[in-house]
Amino acid sequence: MEKITFIGADGQKLAARIDTPDGDIKAYALFAHCFTCTKDIFAASRIAKVLKERGIAVVRFDFTGLGASEGDFANTNFSSNVEDLVSAANFMRDEFQAPAILIGHSLGGSAVLAAAHKIPEARAVVTLGSPADVAHVAHNFKNDREKIMRDGEADICLVGRPFKIKKQFIEDIEGVKLQHHVNNLKKALLVMHAPLDQTVGIENAGQLFSWAKHPKSYVSLDDADHLISRAEDAEYAANVIATWVMKYI
Repeated sequence: MEKITFIGADGQKLAARIDTPDGDIKAYALFAHCFTCTKDIFAASRIAKVLKERGIAVVRFDFTGLGASEGDFANTNFSSNVEDLVSAANFMRDEFQAPAILIGHSLGGSAVLAAAHKIPEARAVVTLGSPADVAHVAHNFKNDREKIMRDGEADICLVGRPFKIKKQFIEDIEGVKLQHHVNNLKKALLVMHAPLDQTVGIENAGQLFSWAKHPKSYVSLDDADHLISRAEDAEYAANVIATWVMKYI
């Protein structure tokens, strides 16, 4: 595992890691973390480790304003996350190899679906517990929405940490039409979701799957939680991904 940096869409230096197999590299994957998470969240690190052992190099990074990346989170939104993903793919193309696999956890999964058409080398896309409606993320601060829209911003607490959410963030997520991106994906899609996910309901997986054209697959994450915080669930997801993508890489 090696620490690397690259320049994001807004000119900020973004922190990343690359997990590289010891032997031959079968393909490169780009991993997008969940909303307000970081590249080092357990699910991301565990999945990257297993994929590395299966011969797939994985690049994961902190979106602008999160983790060790530069920038102000308050000035970011879903659209800027998508552009950060494209910047990461461009960096990989220049320094290693363009990603053949795009993997996204929760809102990161929605972001890779929206970014996929700008990464032509990608042949397979995987979502983990991802919302079909990007605006779903607003439920995290639904009690503060009126204040945000009235005052232009508000400080809220998410996963025990303070974040500033601006009006532009809400306006951006409410304007995203993910169905268009999924309808026109033109890449293999694997939708993974836990039926008992209490954060993003299983109906989101059904919606994404119905929008997509073949080849498409759905795999249940059984009783995993939304963050895929148990080792056995993360390893199961990673092994399924590694096996599934071999047909497309």
